[in-house]
Amino acid sequence: MSRRLLWINPVGTDSYDKPISDALRDEAFPDTRIDVCSLRDVHMQHLEYNAYEMVAAGPTIGAVRWGEENGYDAAVIGCFYDPFLRAAREVTSKMAVTAPAEACLHIANTLGERVSILVGRSKWIPEMHENVTKYGFAERLASFRVLEMTVNEFQKDPACTEERILEEARKAVKEDGADVIVLGCTIEFGFYKKVQDELGVPVIDAIIAPLRYAELLSDIRQRQNWGVSNALGYETPDRAEMDAWVPIIEPKIYRDPRG
Repeated sequence: MSRRLLWINPVGTDSYDKPISDALRDEAFPDTRIDVCSLRDVHMQHLEYNAYEMVAAGPTIGAVRWGEENGYDAAVIGCFYDPFLRAAREVTSKMAVTAPAEACLHIANTLGERVSILVGRSKWIPEMHENVTKYGFAERLASFRVLEMTVNEFQKDPACTEERILEEARKAVKEDGADVIVLGCTIEFGFYKKVQDELGVPVIDAIIAPLRYAELLSDIRQRQNWGVSNALGYETPDRAEMDAWVPIIEPKIYRDPRG
């Protein structure tokens, strides 16, 4: 069963589009095609601040609508805050939409009993804790561990980043009682295998988990016709009203080289 996925980096920079595309294609099923995109006319390079999220909201939902109109089976909003996820599900009826925290937390809490999340800065914890609570996993949260790194620092010195992740992940297991580690930022990609081998517990990568979740959601929609219910909170707006207020916005696309 083939599937087309759209990974949306909800920022203005396309610096991570190709690296994330390469990492996702290395892990995806052979018949999954993944296009990675970033936003037009938006200049933030990260969403570490709630104010930046608000600026990215309209273009992100416009990109989600573009994905729906262009026949993608599923989309991922690629930020661990899971921004605009409810809104994205309101404006789609055929395309599944997920995001990293949702996917990581559901997978992690299936694989273990106590989960620690490794974040870059303490600033991130309140909003991420809201999501942990919203998804129903607050009682199984062992800890947040802070790497003291910004989003833009994760890929600058991979050896340093790996060392910091290993250090805090070891503390999470030994001191906090965690039996699963979640890397709490999409730009922490590329490290989970080494850390997992070192620690002997599952280490959930914030781009691979939503990839797998999106593949699952795509497949169950195609096979069982299980899609997001629009009967309650995800009710879709009237099409004419939606077209007037939520424009379709084509993002900057890095297309899967395999076609």
